[in-house]
Amino acid sequence: MSSELKVLGLPARQGRWLLVLLGISLLLCTGSVYTWSVFRTPLEFELNIGATESLLPYTMALVFYAIFVTVAGFYISRIGPRTVAIAGGLMVGLGYILSSYADNIAAITLTYGVIAGTGVGTSYGVPMVVVAQWFPDKKGLAVGLTIVGFGLSPLITAPLANSLIGIYGVRVTLRILGIAFTAIILSVALLLKLPPQGWHPQKVAARQAGATPIKSYPKKLLGSRSFYGLWICYAIGTLIGLSAIGISSPVGEEIINIEPGLAATSVSLFALFNGIARPFFGWLSDRFKPHYVAIATYVLIIIACLLMANAQSGQVVTYLVSFCLFWFCLGGWLAIAPTTTLRFFDPSHYAQHYGVVFTAYGVGALLGTLATGQIRDWFGTYTYAFYPMALIAVFGIIAASLLLRRDQ
Repeated sequence: MSSELKVLGLPARQGRWLLVLLGISLLLCTGSVYTWSVFRTPLEFELNIGATESLLPYTMALVFYAIFVTVAGFYISRIGPRTVAIAGGLMVGLGYILSSYADNIAAITLTYGVIAGTGVGTSYGVPMVVVAQWFPDKKGLAVGLTIVGFGLSPLITAPLANSLIGIYGVRVTLRILGIAFTAIILSVALLLKLPPQGWHPQKVAARQAGATPIKSYPKKLLGSRSFYGLWICYAIGTLIGLSAIGISSPVGEEIINIEPGLAATSVSLFALFNGIARPFFGWLSDRFKPHYVAIATYVLIIIACLLMANAQSGQVVTYLVSFCLFWFCLGGWLAIAPTTTLRFFDPSHYAQHYGVVFTAYGVGALLGTLATGQIRDWFGTYTYAFYPMALIAVFGIIAASLLLRRDQ
């Protein structure tokens, strides 16, 4: 009986919320990958390297993160969430600790980029899979709340790392964080578990005991129109969002002419909107059809693009509003995509399905970051990057309207 089931000592309907908090804790650790900028300057000075070289560990970390979200998705249901999370946590910690001893940028690229990045990707999907199965009645809200940890991690881990660097130096800081992240992730992993097969909260079970029809799902993910609609829309959302994130500070300094310190501080505001968007769009995805929610993000993106395409020096409010919207919509897609995957495809294979869908994130990240840099080199300004972004968002509206629908 569902009423007898306990989660961390509490009745399942209450205790399952503790799993959301555990998931947030795990993702706060893995989301620290976004704090690499804190380590760049001291490592550039210590190793006598340039900005391009110091970016290599971060770039490789994102690449391996995207790859191993897909790989891990095929193992979570087979060997269990605990084992996968433990493996990911050990790799995250090992990557940080080995980086503290690496004496050249190639070695740090291997330890931080490849090893830690692999650990981040391996453990990233575990909390979402666990929470999604414990919340069949509130999938979008629960998953959105859980991944807040990843989005807001830089707000906590970046100041922490910066303070530790000031006290102990960059090497010891990497070692301290590696040990701490390992301990936290392994502790959380030991408490994660999936519900019994077919478990539902009492209210949902009662509702399903009535006349609610059984949903049918496509037998093959890659043979489904819904998959391609979701993949295209997710790739568009992440391409634009990650493009904007990558140029947030430079745009503020070059186009708006704000002080570098203010431009850097603004990123904390943007990250806050990125985090808030995840539970908000998860909640929306529970209540409205996915193509309506997707179109809403694209409309907001077009507004932000038009504002920035016409922005001039000194228009700080325009800059802040626009980039809050960009970061907000990217955070939204990191909730829309997993929730829609649960809604469109068999939830019992969610880990594998979302792993495949997540390849859209990797493609969007690669194309977006390369494109904005190239546009800056061609035209000498980031202003012209906002025109193709707006055009791509218009294409996203069309794709969502035509393709982002459940297969009949």
